[in-house]
Amino acid sequence: MYARYARTVHGIALASVGPDDAEDVMQEVFVKVHDRLHTVRDEQAFGAWIASVTRNAATDLARSRQRRARIHEPLADREPIAPGPRRGDGLAHRVLELIRSLPEAFRETLTMRLCEGLTGPEIAARTGRSPGAIRVNLHRGMEQLRPLLEREGWGGEVTR
Repeated sequence: MYARYARTVHGIALASVGPDDAEDVMQEVFVKVHDRLHTVRDEQAFGAWIASVTRNAATDLARSRQRRARIHEPLADREPIAPGPRRGDGLAHRVLELIRSLPEAFRETLTMRLCEGLTGPEIAARTGRSPGAIRVNLHRGMEQLRPLLEREGWGGEVTR
């Protein structure tokens, strides 16, 4: 199960919470899936189910981070720490930020395709969506991503 769905789960998590939290979401998802595996009645729906569990886990994590950030808001008035190199800086991190600025349907499919290396049919099979819907989301997502990349100075050859 892990070998088949790890890239799907990671791609959805990456699209939702970013690289720093994607591993935490993955771990949580596979624990939940293991605990609830007996509740799955239709094997054909497993991919859609695990994708849904992943989206919910990522949403829960994002909400908990927002709550913690609100608790610590008074600290925002303090002097910021001097900027320095952060984990994930660079081209890949910036492209992921641009992908994460797109609508959710495009974020997920583009992340699974570009970051996880899954093909359109693999994404469809693992998420329970139709191949046609995935193809449309990839196409429309790339249409929205191209101008963002070009604004960053990365020409059209990057996305072809």
